[in-house]
Amino acid sequence: MVFLRSPFGVEPIAPIEAGVVTLRIPVVADFEAWSALRAQSREFLKPWEPLWPQDDLSRLAFRSRIKRYQKDIESDTAYPFFVFRAGDGVLTGAVTLSNVRRGVAQMASLGYWTGAPFARQGLMTAAVGAVCQFGFSHQRLHRIEAACLPTNAASIGLLRKCAFQQEGYARRYLRIDGKWQDHVLFALLSDEV
Repeated sequence: MVFLRSPFGVEPIAPIEAGVVTLRIPVVADFEAWSALRAQSREFLKPWEPLWPQDDLSRLAFRSRIKRYQKDIESDTAYPFFVFRAGDGVLTGAVTLSNVRRGVAQMASLGYWTGAPFARQGLMTAAVGAVCQFGFSHQRLHRIEAACLPTNAASIGLLRKCAFQQEGYARRYLRIDGKWQDHVLFALLSDEV
């Protein structure tokens, strides 16, 4: 259900249990696990992400990130989740519904990353399925969009496995790894799941 706004702020979002993973809103206490996983996965992630700021892995930058996440949730513009492996609670990556558009659109953009040690284990597939269910059921979205580089076979496979349909091709769509790069565009509609 869509949150009813309280004069005391937004109700907390409960963790989402999704079989092999649990999704939870990031908190400041996640810094050590997050910074270690991102540092360990830097070379693995570099070809698929924007350039990292110099201070990206600093505690101060992480605190700013958490504050931005909280503001995004409060303003209903984004819903970020860290992805934890079920059973041992190890952080494996993150998935986000961002650029939430309401009114006649009722849509959001999907973004995700997984740490190098956890790639190709089905964890992100479960996380994407869970966050889409959250978007459609709890946030009443009609459409979730995703984009990835045409060379990112793993991401294309993940999106297809999660029932996303390829809809187009955007030239020089996002600045990834320091250069404007083309992207393949995908979408999933609420009545397709």
